[in-house]
Amino acid sequence: MPSNQTPDDELLRQFRQRLSEMSSEEIHGILHGVLDASGRAVRRPERPDLRHPPREEPALFTLRVDLEHASPPIWRRLELRSDLMLEEVHGILQTAFGWFDAHLWRFAAGGHPFDLESQLFLCPFDVEEGEDEGLPASQVRLDEVLSTSGDRLGYVYDYGDDWQLRLLLESVRPAGDGSPPARALSGRRAAPPEDCGGFTRAEDLAGVLPDPAHFDLAELQRSLELADLDPASYGASAVLTAVVTRLPPSPVREDLLARSLALATATDAPSAEEKRTALRGVSWFLDHAAGGGLPLTAAGYLKPADVESASRVVPEMTDWIGKNNREINAFPLLHFREALKHLKILRTFKGQLLPTRRARPAVEDPDALWSLLAQSLIPPPGSFAHDATVLLLAHIGSTPSGTAVEPQATPKALDRLGWRTREGGSVDRWRVRDLPAATVLRNITPEQDRRAVRGDWSDAARALAREALAQA
Repeated sequence: MPSNQTPDDELLRQFRQRLSEMSSEEIHGILHGVLDASGRAVRRPERPDLRHPPREEPALFTLRVDLEHASPPIWRRLELRSDLMLEEVHGILQTAFGWFDAHLWRFAAGGHPFDLESQLFLCPFDVEEGEDEGLPASQVRLDEVLSTSGDRLGYVYDYGDDWQLRLLLESVRPAGDGSPPARALSGRRAAPPEDCGGFTRAEDLAGVLPDPAHFDLAELQRSLELADLDPASYGASAVLTAVVTRLPPSPVREDLLARSLALATATDAPSAEEKRTALRGVSWFLDHAAGGGLPLTAAGYLKPADVESASRVVPEMTDWIGKNNREINAFPLLHFREALKHLKILRTFKGQLLPTRRARPAVEDPDALWSLLAQSLIPPPGSFAHDATVLLLAHIGSTPSGTAVEPQATPKALDRLGWRTREGGSVDRWRVRDLPAATVLRNITPEQDRRAVRGDWSDAARALAREALAQA
């Protein structure tokens, strides 16, 4: 022991070391023993099995769900099918209270979710860690833990903020054919927002919520319906569905499900002439590359005369500063050309730009070029570029004409999917803006202006985004 360290310091060090090796339930057990007047040693009891046999026929459970310690009370009354798995009930609770499924959670029967005497039903992370004794929530039905009126079930979400919910079974009735898994019946007051610090009192929530008294039953019911929606059942884009279904329950997921529905029912498409006009920037490169090739300088840039010519038709070059005769200084033009190469519309060969083999049949056919671009915008699955492009196309294609796309919408969804920069930070709007698909779509417009730079995508760009999602 160092000379400047007392015996008490050494005991404290050992205590902290032991504490760091304990599970959360063991810590709760020790605290319980410390406060026990009898001073009895804490033993880890065997957890009881409190489950009931599942019902032979599904029933509808009316549950009142209260947020513990809330003042005034914050609660929801829900009608749930009895054959839901607890993991599905977790998703419904996340929707009902407006949380994002970004933290750990668990259910408990017979006591508090951290009591040693209660039976635990764990989230996937806790199951994998194996520190707490419990069953996977994905393998236990709701009617195995709630059976008759008056039964209770505990739930905690976010072990830091410690949102504790108490589920009380109020009534049971038979489930009819086609009964939805969840229905909102009533409720009171807005739930605390994610990561607000554990606030449950109205005076504290007033600092983090616009209106702590707000509760909209119709809004909650719509959220539950969207959360349960199967996009494939109404012909939604398969590639968009694959991305959206990976999102945890949250307003972001609900918004994208609603957009999926809007995209599936959209029918408007530009005419061949409208396509020809909107595609003139792409066509300029394709036509010149097909007509003997576009020569490049030794440094790999377009020659000055071609830069000037292309700048007159590529929409993003409108009002660009400078003479626009050097591609290295004409950044929008350079990025547009590189994006067309990335989409395999153009290729470089022996110092020239040439059309790719797949692009040659579309040189003078606007319908064929339109279809080719739609097939080329989305990268292969399994990458950041794939997810970001799919989400961006969904936001562009589903936003009404003349309305700017919210620039943070796609970054927020990417954050919910878990994508981060190499430095560990959140993806920002500029990384989304630099996607090849975004660069191309900003230049799909019948007008020679730069509105798309501000997020006001043209109707043609919106239509191409929809077609890309439909074809993928």
